[in-house]
Amino acid sequence: MADKGCIKCGSTSASTKEVAMTGTGLSKMFDIQHNQFIVVYCNNCGYSEFYNKKSSTGSNILDLFFG
Repeated sequence: MADKGCIKCGSTSASTKEVAMTGTGLSKMFDIQHNQFIVVYCNNCGYSEFYNKKSSTGSNILDLFFG
């Protein structure tokens, strides 16, 4: 079995950050940022994946990122 790491560069160093984004329609017009995500990004190459914060709270996000 191959070692798991970033799918782009193979690095095993990653970090997370929480971000919020606007949707469409009225939320965009009034800049209401109700879409919350956790971004996991490779510290080596910058490759990033977004995970819905509400549906990802029970699992280890870094395990999802590394497969």
